Amino acid sequence: MSSEETPETPLIPDQRRELLIRLLRGHEVLSVHQLTEMLGVSHMTVRRDIAALERQGRAVSVPGGVRIAGQLHHEPSFVDKSTMDQPAKLAIAALAAGLLQDDTTVYLDAGTTCQALVPHLVRHQGMTVVTNDFTTANALMGNPDVEVIHTGGRIEHANRSTVGRLAAQTLGHLALDIAYISTSSWDLQHGVTTPSPAKVEVKQAAMGSASRSVLLTGSAKYGTFGMYRVAGLDRFDSVVTDSGLSRAARDALRRQGVETRVASGGTGAEGGGEGGEESGTRPTPAG
Repeated sequence: MSSEETPETPLIPDQRRELLIRLLRGHEVLSVHQLTEMLGVSHMTVRRDIAALERQGRAVSVPGGVRIAGQLHHEPSFVDKSTMDQPAKLAIAALAAGLLQDDTTVYLDAGTTCQALVPHLVRHQGMTVVTNDFTTANALMGNPDVEVIHTGGRIEHANRSTVGRLAAQTLGHLALDIAYISTSSWDLQHGVTTPSPAKVEVKQAAMGSASRSVLLTGSAKYGTFGMYRVAGLDRFDSVVTDSGLSRAARDALRRQGVETRVASGGTGAEGGGEGGEESGTRPTPAG
């Protein structure tokens, strides 16, 4: 091993964690066993270091190891998204549906997690759904009991949605009860981000027009970030994710006052469906 990987004298925790980050920059993902050898410390010490770095948003724990928080340069297409993490998306949607009531105006952001809310929406009366997503609008097209407003705007073909100034202007003329926002990248340090600048003003406009903003996002996306920032996590009334989110990340979100609802079904879950764990300091909205 290199001299960098085997420090000759014991390091204080901050020095050791900086070394761990440097090692991850070279390898991207390392197991706990590899790190114990590289750092010359115990498994428990490595796990404590991983938890500390995860609280800072610099690394993300994975089964048996850790990966560095990474930048997302391109979002997956609709076709790719539609086959990824389906149990987690269904569990997130089931939990998020608990906030719905009759006679509500709801914004559904583009994305397959938000689309999973559609079966829950149609169980309510007097619903108005605003969306920039063509798949969501098409799914509601045959239901005369739901009023549907599409934002219009420039078409993003890969994600079957609209983006840009026109879509944002439509949202600016509306009053929404709840805005369900999706993202392909999020963490405590950067908040909600995207590699696509055209998506930023649409998401921000929806949040600005809504009485309540709820982020729907899978744990697999945590610890990644795009170039363009939408909002900090503290701008959301709730973050709904799946049980694959590590305990260290949940604790970090709680300490920052971010209300985090964790669906008990889906990734890494032991149980199913609509139950969930809540953390954070803000009161839970009635639903």
